Amino acid sequence: MSEKNYGVPAFLNQLLASRSPSGHEAEAQKVFDTFVEPNSDTYEKDVLGNRIATLNPSGDPCVLLAGHLDELGFIIKYIDDRGYLFFDTIGGHDRTIISGRRIRINTKNGIVTGVTGKRAIHLMDASEREKVPFIHQMWIDLGVNSKEDAEELVRIGDTGTYDHEFEMLNGSVGTARAFDNKTGAYIAGETLRRLSDHTDLSAKVVAVGTAQEEIGTRGAMTSTHSVAPDYGIAIDVGHATDFPDADNKRFGSFKMGGGVLITRGPQLNPLVTEGLIDVAEANNIPYQLEAERGIISNDSRSIQVAGHGVATGTIGIALRYMHTPSEMVDLEDVEACVQLLVAWIKTLKSGDRAII
Repeated sequence: MSEKNYGVPAFLNQLLASRSPSGHEAEAQKVFDTFVEPNSDTYEKDVLGNRIATLNPSGDPCVLLAGHLDELGFIIKYIDDRGYLFFDTIGGHDRTIISGRRIRINTKNGIVTGVTGKRAIHLMDASEREKVPFIHQMWIDLGVNSKEDAEELVRIGDTGTYDHEFEMLNGSVGTARAFDNKTGAYIAGETLRRLSDHTDLSAKVVAVGTAQEEIGTRGAMTSTHSVAPDYGIAIDVGHATDFPDADNKRFGSFKMGGGVLITRGPQLNPLVTEGLIDVAEANNIPYQLEAERGIISNDSRSIQVAGHGVATGTIGIALRYMHTPSEMVDLEDVEACVQLLVAWIKTLKSGDRAII
C-alpha cells in the first residue's frame, strides 16, 4: 500500500514549490531567506542572485557549501499573429517530452498558464512520426485568438516552468519538477541551520544558494571568489541507475535510497573526499561511490578554480529521470547528506587545510 505521510521538512517543501528558472530565482531566494537567514551570523545577497549565509565568521577553516537554487525553464522569444508563443529552453531539456505539458509563465502581472503544443500524431506521415520536433516546431498555446490578446498577458523574455508539482509517492520516495537542485540548496542551508546550535564549532561555515548553475555554474564562480574558502562542497544530484535498461558498465551502479553519492575524480581534492568517506563510515551514514574522469558539470568545477584554488568535494542524491518534469528521489538520501556534512564539518580543527 502506498504511504504518503512521510514528514517532509517545511524548508524543502517550500523550495520545491518555488519556481526559479535560471536568472529568475526570486521565489526560491525568498524561501532560502526565510529559513536560513535567521540562523546566520551574516547574510548577503549579490547581483547574480546568490544567497550567502555565514555562521561563525571568525572561525577557521572556512567551508563553503553550495547548492543551486535555479532549475530548467523556458523563455518566450516570439509571438505570432494568432497569439501562439514560440520559446527557447533554459538549461538542458529533453525535446521528446516538452509537448503536451502545462507551463506556468512568470509575468509582471502574475502567473499565466499555457500548454505546449505541436502537430498531433494523426496529422503526421510515417516518416514524421519517427522524428523528434525541434524547439522551433513547438509552441505555447494560451487559448487566445490574436497577438494582441497574447501581449496583454505575456512579454518577450518572460520565463516559465513545467506545471508539475511535488508529491510523495510511497514511503520516503517523492517526485517533483525540480529536485535538481532544490535538494542541494536545502542541504546546504539545512546544514548551516543545524550547526547553528553548536557553540564549539571551529570552522566558519558559508552556505550558498547559488544562481544560474544550469547555464554555466555562474553563481558559484562569483560567490566562491567573494567568500575565498579553504574548503568547498558542491551538493547536487546524480543519476540513479536502478532502472530497467541502465548500462551499469558505462555509467556505474547507483541506487535511489542507497545513501549519499560521494564523487571521486581528478577534479576533486582526495583529502576532502576521503575525509567525507571516513566520516560516513564512522557515523554509519550510507553512501555510494561515484567516479568522474574529468570536468564535473556542477558547481564544483567553478569552486575548485576560484581565486588561488579551493579544496573541493562533491556529494549528492541519486535521482531518477533527471531534467524531466517528474524527477524522483528518496528523501532519506537527502537527510543522509545533511547528516554527513554536519558530522564532517564538526571534525574540522583550526588550521586544517587539504594541501596535497
